[in-house]
Amino acid sequence: MGIDKKIGIFGGTFNPVHYGHLRAAEEVREKLGFEKILFIPSSSPPLKSSDLAPADLRYEMTEISIEGNSFFEISDVEERWPGKSYTVNTIETLGNLYPDRAFYLIVGIDSFLDIPSWYKPERLMALTNFVVISRPGFTFSRLAPTVPAEEGVFSSLDAGGLDLFQTSLKSGREVVMLSVTPFPISSTAIRILLRHGRSIKYLLPDAVESFIISHNLYREGSDDL
Repeated sequence: MGIDKKIGIFGGTFNPVHYGHLRAAEEVREKLGFEKILFIPSSSPPLKSSDLAPADLRYEMTEISIEGNSFFEISDVEERWPGKSYTVNTIETLGNLYPDRAFYLIVGIDSFLDIPSWYKPERLMALTNFVVISRPGFTFSRLAPTVPAEEGVFSSLDAGGLDLFQTSLKSGREVVMLSVTPFPISSTAIRILLRHGRSIKYLLPDAVESFIISHNLYREGSDDL
């Protein structure tokens, strides 16, 4: 299957979306030659946090953030569903919508390690390929028990001697381990700054910052933390 038939799936709460998300998605697309990256904001994630902004507002923030990048698209596939948003259901739905495309679920090292606790993990592993991207505070070496690789691959990835490595999982699906530019930015840290009335400039696009301010999101005492 040609690279023009591959789509990266980037899901998350995007609460809020920031430059770390956007730069990681751009590097995945460029380095792996994907046709596009599809952003899918979670409507009602299984582990909902107390400071999760409404789904429609997180969708709008994500949509605003990707304007101007012709390789980025957004899907409301999870927003249309009632109840919890499970990744396996999302992948199944996308497979029916785009039967001629190969999907690669983009996750951080920490999220990939957590997949056994997700809803129907075996089914998910059989349905999709994966791109596992580097995350500050986590090493690729932690994937050794679940991802087959030759000796020295993980240490080389962690040391920066190797930028990416592709192999196959037991399910037969592909997994690509990929180093991306480290951005020590988190949505949690941004929300904390906002609650304390501090600046979030240069952590996310200006349009998203303006949206947050105009909707009074994440601030102490706001209705939509």
